[in-house]
Amino acid sequence: MTSCKIEKEKRKILSLRPPRKIKDPTPVEKRKVTRGAIAEANRCLATRTCDSCDVCSLLCPDLCITRDSATGRVVIDYDYCKGCGICAFVCPKGAITMILDE
Repeated sequence: MTSCKIEKEKRKILSLRPPRKIKDPTPVEKRKVTRGAIAEANRCLATRTCDSCDVCSLLCPDLCITRDSATGRVVIDYDYCKGCGICAFVCPKGAITMILDE
């Protein structure tokens, strides 16, 4: 069994402005997104990857989710999957998404 190692990036402290009261209730203009905000969003969203916890394979009624012996990664056999969505529902990281097949 291959061991998984997760390397997390440290959170970068962004400079914060003190809160202020809004005097005028008119809609606020859209602002440009700073590089720091984009980097922080990417850091947070990057945690939504598979940790190979095997919860999806344990609860799959069709047994179509297995682990590749060569790479140790979780593999879904779409030929046998009936699309029940249990794997996507129970995935603690939200790494599995259901897409409507046309």
